[in-house]
Amino acid sequence: MRYLFSLLLLATLTACFIPPNGADSETGMADEVNLTGLWDSVTIADGSSPTARHEAAFVRVGEKAYLLGGRGVLPVDVLDLATMTWTAGASSPVEIHHFQPVVYRGEIYLMGAMTGRYPGEVPLPEIHIYDPIQNEWRTGATIPESRRRGGAGAVLHDDQIYLVCGITDGHRGGHVAWLDRYDPRADAWAQLPDAPRPRDHFQAVTHENKIYAAAGRTTVAAAGPFGNTIGAVDVYDIPSQTWRSLPDSLPTRRAGNAAIVLRDRLWLLGGESNTQKVAHAEVEVRSLPDGTWESLDSLSRGRHGTGVVRYGNQLIMASGCGNRGGKPELADVITAEIAVK
Repeated sequence: MRYLFSLLLLATLTACFIPPNGADSETGMADEVNLTGLWDSVTIADGSSPTARHEAAFVRVGEKAYLLGGRGVLPVDVLDLATMTWTAGASSPVEIHHFQPVVYRGEIYLMGAMTGRYPGEVPLPEIHIYDPIQNEWRTGATIPESRRRGGAGAVLHDDQIYLVCGITDGHRGGHVAWLDRYDPRADAWAQLPDAPRPRDHFQAVTHENKIYAAAGRTTVAAAGPFGNTIGAVDVYDIPSQTWRSLPDSLPTRRAGNAAIVLRDRLWLLGGESNTQKVAHAEVEVRSLPDGTWESLDSLSRGRHGTGVVRYGNQLIMASGCGNRGGKPELADVITAEIAVK
C-alpha cells in the first residue's frame, strides 16, 4: 500500500510540474512557437479581478497562476487557468517587491527581493516561500549578508537556484554582477563567476544548460531611475562556469520587462525606460540557435513589473504598471494565442 501511495504521489507531482521562470516544457525542440493573433484584454466571467500591483511576480504552478508581491503587503491572487477566474490567497508576511519567482517542488520561492519605500529600499535577508496547496507562507533560508540584493534574476536548473546580478541599495545604486547558486536540499550557497556587467530590474531565463541575462539597467535614482538601460545579452554556461556576451543587442532597450523561453526562442515583453512615459508594449523574440531578433505584435497595453505565463496555446500577463514608475497600477489580464510551427 505504501508503494502504491508513493507511485501515485510521484505521478501527481510529475503531472503538476511546470518548468519555472518562463521555461517551456518543450524547450530544446527545433519547432518555433509564434503569436497567431493580437493581444486581447480578458473579460472575467464572474467579475473577479487581481489586485492592482507592480514590481510583482506572475508565475504558473499546474492549472493555476499566482500573482505575488508588489509594493505594500498584498494577498496572493490566484488565477484558475481553466475558468479564468480569480480568488484571493494569503497575504505576504512582509512587503516583497522587485524579484523573480522560482517554482521548486510545487512551491514558489521569492529571493533576491527588496522591501521598503523608494528610493531607499533594502534587500530582504531571507527567502520567502509560498505553498499553493496549503495557501501558506513560510520563511526559508537566510541569504548570506554580503550577497544580499534586490531586483535580481532568479532561475532553477537541476534543482539548484541561481541568483543573477541585482542592486544592493534600493534605487540609489550598488548594482552588482554577482552570480550565486543555492541548493535548497542542502541549504548551501556557492559564489560563482561574476557576469560581464551588472544589471537590475530584469528577468533571467534558462535554456539548454545556459542562463540568459537580458534587458534591465543599472539604476541610479539621483540621475533619473529609468536610464542606463542595457542592450547586451550575457550568457552563463553552467557546465563550464563561464560567461560570454551575445554579438547582437536587444532592439528595444528597457528594464522591468517579463521574459520567457518557448522552445528555442527567448521572448522579452513590456518594460520601462527613459525614452517614453508610457510602459513599453514591445514583444521581441530572439532565436537562440541562429541569433536573430524579431518584433512580434505588441501588447494591447504596455506594462512593466509583472511576469508572463504560458497555458496551452496562450500567453497570459496580469497586472503591472501602465507607465514607467509606479502609476497607474493595473488590475487586468491580457492574453495572446500562440501556435507551434
